[in-house]
Amino acid sequence: MKKIAILSFIVLCSTSLWSQQDPQASMYFFNPLQFNPGYAGSRGSFNVTGVTRAQWLGWDGAPNTQYIAFHGPVLRQNVGLGGNIAYDRIGSRTAFNAMANFAYHLRLNEDNLRLSLGLSGGFQQFGYDFGGLTVTDPTDANYLNSYRQTKVNFGFGAYLFDKNFYAGVSLPRLIKRSMDTLGGRAYLQRHLFVTGGYVYNLNSVIDLKPSLLLKYTANGPLIADINFSVHLYNKFWAGALYRTTDCAGINFAYQIKDWCMAGYSFDFPLNGKFLNQWGTHEIMISFDLRGKNNAIQSPRYF
Repeated sequence: MKKIAILSFIVLCSTSLWSQQDPQASMYFFNPLQFNPGYAGSRGSFNVTGVTRAQWLGWDGAPNTQYIAFHGPVLRQNVGLGGNIAYDRIGSRTAFNAMANFAYHLRLNEDNLRLSLGLSGGFQQFGYDFGGLTVTDPTDANYLNSYRQTKVNFGFGAYLFDKNFYAGVSLPRLIKRSMDTLGGRAYLQRHLFVTGGYVYNLNSVIDLKPSLLLKYTANGPLIADINFSVHLYNKFWAGALYRTTDCAGINFAYQIKDWCMAGYSFDFPLNGKFLNQWGTHEIMISFDLRGKNNAIQSPRYF
């Protein structure tokens, strides 16, 4: 059961926690649809990806996230349609996002270089759930009732890609919204994402894949996620991650079948700030389903 100390931590850090309004992901390079609607339909097959993430394992009330995305191409692969749903919990604070995605793919040359322009729309629900908390004063009106607030929002993204390269820029939340929190009024800020990656085919066995994700929000630091992966025998991925907020990690993925891949990542702090916790663990499973008018690309890098 959560203790009053955890509640105090959430209240005191309410503003900073609300500034991190988009769920974190270490294996971002396998599913950019999480933050860029332009990715919809770019895989050439119908894809379903699920992620579960437990941050700072061992801390009561630590962030916990579940995420599912689905998308695929239509109209001769010129259009991508999809959606993504995310649930995030930090202590008593909960967040639920549901967005629909549309993307139009422009073929730029005969080598299949494409520019995809995407739009998203949906709602974001934030609130507090005090069930299970132990407080010093059970009659305190602040903690007797849970409450939620729902806001509509829209997003935009551009995604440039071919078989061995991708780059993207996106604003998954175009409208700045105000919300009531335990610490007072906070805002759903606009977040800017810039991402890119490239696969270098070293030989018939080994591929090298550097990836980068830049995240920026107003009044916050620029955060960079830098990942370097090795791809072996078109089956196995092994990578290392560095995040500029004093965090590092390792990640692995295995192509079980042409249509199924599973991955795992482990993150750990570098500054010793968080004690008595067992790092951050993320598990991913992805399925590519082939239709009559599309085929599963193998190997699949992005």
